[in-house]
Amino acid sequence: MIEVLEKANQLVKTFSNLIWSEYLLIPALLVVGIYLTIGLRGFTWTHIPQAFVLLWRGRRSEARVTGDISPFQALMTALAATVGTGNIAGVATAIYFGGPGAVFWMWVIALFGMATKYGEAVLAVRYREVDSLGNYVGGPMYYIRGGLASRWHWLGTSFALCGMVAAFGIGNLVQSNSVADVMLSSFDVPFWMTGTVAAALTAAVILGGVRRIARVAEAIVPTMAILYIVIALSILIIRIEDVPDAFTLIFESAFTPIASSGGFAGATVWAALRWGFARGIFSNEAGLGSAAIAHAAAKTHNPVEQGMIAMLGTFIDTLCICTVTALVILVTGAWELGEAGASMSATAFALGLGDIGVVTVTVGLAVFAFTTTIGWSYYGERCAEYLFGVKIINPYRAFWVLAVLLGAVVKLEFVWAFADVFNGLMAIPNLIALALLSPVIFKMTRQASTSQTVHTNVRSS
Repeated sequence: MIEVLEKANQLVKTFSNLIWSEYLLIPALLVVGIYLTIGLRGFTWTHIPQAFVLLWRGRRSEARVTGDISPFQALMTALAATVGTGNIAGVATAIYFGGPGAVFWMWVIALFGMATKYGEAVLAVRYREVDSLGNYVGGPMYYIRGGLASRWHWLGTSFALCGMVAAFGIGNLVQSNSVADVMLSSFDVPFWMTGTVAAALTAAVILGGVRRIARVAEAIVPTMAILYIVIALSILIIRIEDVPDAFTLIFESAFTPIASSGGFAGATVWAALRWGFARGIFSNEAGLGSAAIAHAAAKTHNPVEQGMIAMLGTFIDTLCICTVTALVILVTGAWELGEAGASMSATAFALGLGDIGVVTVTVGLAVFAFTTTIGWSYYGERCAEYLFGVKIINPYRAFWVLAVLLGAVVKLEFVWAFADVFNGLMAIPNLIALALLSPVIFKMTRQASTSQTVHTNVRSS
């Protein structure tokens, strides 16, 4: 039995390395992101200030506008699913295997990923549908079915199948497993207790559907994200003299191999690029198509405006939260101590602020993981509904809650590789669809810019 599990573990890791190799997913994500950024003429970079204005205005939606949740709640739901272990443990993992240069490549994939996330949301709102329960549903499977010829519809089925399964990796098992580990190491809380509490809280939220998920995300995500960033910035202010050196180290090691140092084993340029891209995508999910499912439920009649709000998810997740985590790890020297994953981040914050730092990482990881779990429950549920209809919703929710408990109490050696595999399998049909539907994205953006819809709305707000 042990040999079978070891072989399965090795097979999953091999498949993960193949998908995330220089021959498949990494260049595909980068090429599509660059292509959309160029096709949009840098729209996602030049309109960041306007996007934040739209986000602020989107806290309240007009009564006459159709949808299930406000534009602000849609982004908070998407951020609930993305801001998780990837921002704490994932960043540390990238640095552990790829060195400080991995942070640079996280920035690169995020900058181009903003265009990918924008395009996903534009299409999600454009091609969304209303199900038999009266809920607004959308995402890659729907814009594939609504925007492409029938010969491409198998891509939508493929995405939904991979998304339904992937949700249990990236959005469930990984999250509860990581929280259980850090709660045991920091507060000596047993696995079963963490799993039971997490499962109960998850059930209380997801049984209320997307509106309850959105309300919880709206309350928790901004508060926790701002608090985490403020605490991280306080460490950087205390060690302000080391911050320039940290940036220098990031840029230099992004293009040159970095030798071993202390407990760090050293890394090649390819390792920096590979791990920076992989952990960046794991964190912000640009290109996976998952966030489009949340934005499809937004109360809006303007796909371009919702796309602008959606692209802020990548900006906030990677360029803000992941960056401050990485800088704390570098300025405190925690990356050279041989720790990995959440332990490296916890060590860095402990070196920066002592016990307060440990509590910050532990509580931050637990809260971020919880919001990721409830956000991804919605994604997986919508994928399952696309395949099996609304009758699958309640059984899926029940199985989801059970998996939260299972992930916390069972040691899953291959859980990260498993998540990477299905992340990749989700991204492939979505990237194909984005490329084929890119003329629709470009046309709608040009029409909005020509009519000055975006600029007029921003000024009137």
